[in-house]
Amino acid sequence: MTPMVSCFVCYYHEILLKKGNRGFFERILRKNTQKALQGIPYRALRQLPGRLIVELLPESPVDEIGVCLQKVVGLIYCCPAWLSSQDIGQMGQDLWGLVRDRKFETFKIQARRANKKFPLPSPEINACLGDVIRKSSGKSVRLKNPDLTCYVDIVDQDAFLYFEKLQGQGGLPVSSSGKVVVLISGGIDSPVAAYKVLKRGCKAIFVHFHSLPYTTVESLEKVRQLVSILNEYQYQSKIYMIPFAELQRQIVAFTPTATRVILYRRMMVRLAELVARRERAQALVTGDSIGQVASQTLENLRATSDACQLPVLRPLIGEDKEAIVDIARRIETFEISILPDVDCCSLFVPRHPETRAKIEKIHQIENELDVPQMIREAWQKREIEKVFSQDVLEANSNRS
Repeated sequence: MTPMVSCFVCYYHEILLKKGNRGFFERILRKNTQKALQGIPYRALRQLPGRLIVELLPESPVDEIGVCLQKVVGLIYCCPAWLSSQDIGQMGQDLWGLVRDRKFETFKIQARRANKKFPLPSPEINACLGDVIRKSSGKSVRLKNPDLTCYVDIVDQDAFLYFEKLQGQGGLPVSSSGKVVVLISGGIDSPVAAYKVLKRGCKAIFVHFHSLPYTTVESLEKVRQLVSILNEYQYQSKIYMIPFAELQRQIVAFTPTATRVILYRRMMVRLAELVARRERAQALVTGDSIGQVASQTLENLRATSDACQLPVLRPLIGEDKEAIVDIARRIETFEISILPDVDCCSLFVPRHPETRAKIEKIHQIENELDVPQMIREAWQKREIEKVFSQDVLEANSNRS
């Protein structure tokens, strides 16, 4: 019988390029990994050069831990592994014990010697261990596309043996790059934009604009579900729910039809900037992509950004819809995003919106509105919701 997995070897890559700042990123990565595993039984989490080791207990749920680790931004691979000795003879015995019940015709050994004090270089480790498996199993070595790859990682005082690499998120640990405010709708694009900035190490604060009672509560529920999925990458999230219907009503009543969408979006970034100031965030994030809809021409994007002082980041700016949908499917937001609903972005939209807005003209139109008062009234009616991971909720419940 194959012994139970004893640990996970979790590799990171981009952090290794940080040189003098590496320790800062490693500390955040370790903290995020602990958050990801909160409520799940495991023995210990320790750090080795370029790796985190999650030591398991006999009762540790291996599959569940693997899924959680794959969502820790900053880890590139998570490998269920067995601990061996830094003795080539013992490694061979342990490796054969793990291999003997597996079905394969061809195999290869792929060793990594991070501990340069180990007497054998990687090619000789491959040869020695390969000889053990070949003689014991009668199977043949194939270096390209074998049925079975046996990975050996010699690092510090340990030797780890494993057979699969679970793909991680890569990127930089969440919270290592500061806070941003993400304008999130119930559509496909904005959750993907949020995911992309999370991968660059940003902590996301979400803001959603709703037009109740003209829209239904389903639009709010969609956003909550989308944020819950994104929360699996940052473990605790906050959503600002800001009513937008009265603000839209005034724009419809007192401004030219063609400019409505641009005026809506300028009001949104003003309100999102208030969220950013309150949360000490450094930038706003939207799901814009050049030319995808009328409001996303270069002229209109410039007119929108003009309404606030903070930078407006657009991670999807050069992506086409197919690429965005592919990411949405991978992170499992797509099926929620396409559920039917009516949100403020699709309410009171003119048939022929402005596509080449001139900022001077927009300023003239806004001078006819009491913009500060409109913003103030919407801001005063904001509601804030917090989203916790399920494991955190269960842990807090157990402590109370």
